[in-house]
Amino acid sequence: MRYVKNEIKIVDTTLRDGEQTAGVVFSGDEKRKIAKLLDKAGVYQIEAGVPAIGGDEKEAIKKIVQDNNEASILGWCRAVTDDIKEAIDCGLDAVCVSVPVSDVHIEKKLGRDRAWVHDQVKRAINFAKSNNLYVSCNAEDASRAQMEDLIKFTRIAKKTGADRLRFCDTVGILGPSQTAEKVSTLLHEVGLPIEIHSHNDFGMATANSIAAIRAGAAFASVTINGLGERAGNAALEEVVMALKYVENEPIPIDTSKIRELSNAVATASGREIPVNKPIVGKNIFKLEAGIHVDGLSKAAETYETFHPSEIGGERQIVIGKHSGKNSLKLKFREFGIDLEDEEAKVLLEAAKEKAVEVKRALFEKELMYIYYEKIGKKG
Repeated sequence: MRYVKNEIKIVDTTLRDGEQTAGVVFSGDEKRKIAKLLDKAGVYQIEAGVPAIGGDEKEAIKKIVQDNNEASILGWCRAVTDDIKEAIDCGLDAVCVSVPVSDVHIEKKLGRDRAWVHDQVKRAINFAKSNNLYVSCNAEDASRAQMEDLIKFTRIAKKTGADRLRFCDTVGILGPSQTAEKVSTLLHEVGLPIEIHSHNDFGMATANSIAAIRAGAAFASVTINGLGERAGNAALEEVVMALKYVENEPIPIDTSKIRELSNAVATASGREIPVNKPIVGKNIFKLEAGIHVDGLSKAAETYETFHPSEIGGERQIVIGKHSGKNSLKLKFREFGIDLEDEEAKVLLEAAKEKAVEVKRALFEKELMYIYYEKIGKKG
């Protein structure tokens, strides 16, 4: 298992929770490729899937284990010994033992009581630990559980031998301050290390993950591109970069691998990355407004917190309605053409008219067509 000292540990669940996105299915080869990329990026633990599903799912998990990744490979299990046996058969070194902890889940979904939940989780953790597995105790719907019930559950998990508690905001109902308060209370009352697992139903998964870490959570459960059920999960790329640049936390992740990871998951999932997606969207380093391009040409830090190359990306200047003369000059230098001021003025006017007509930024071939038409230099 990859050892990370005094740093936030990234647990990626793209291959499990990410694949639970409606309509998404990863092939075994795609799972292995994504796992290898996650490992190269420095992820602490990879949640590879659900061994109890069997068939192709189980075979894919076995092959990921056989690939000898440096990261720990974890399997998701219900709090049932048979599920854990399937994980053991896969050769996994870690399991996530999951059971609901809120009244609505225990009573309405399971038709059980809290005593049954406690008995199940004790049996499951005991069995897993007796087989030398690392155990993340998954408190499903923890965000809607009464705190006194959650404290009791966490104490049972700790006493039985769980290595950490996965605090699940299963329906994304919390805000950052609520998340921080709950995590802080659990750490103070019980002391079991906490993994934050945030869903994005209200658009706060990344903020909640950061809030939990501020409150003392040592593990962040994430997915590439924020893939996941309904509105998805906290996105690895957002959490990692926010920890680095907003929180100034040391993160043992090779961020130059982020773009490759993002593209691989987008292709395998068939889910296109929104152009305005934080960190990895195409528009993040695409510039049109003249004032921004002018600022960046003088000092990149005026409008960029980090250089595009840090995540494997690159800056792109586009010409449209809001462009300025300096933007146009910089763009044409990419084509090996140095424009005179008067040439840039004529071309900019024509380019803006065309952009308004087509209602978008111009393609490079359109810019060159305007250049040939207005300036008449064809080489």
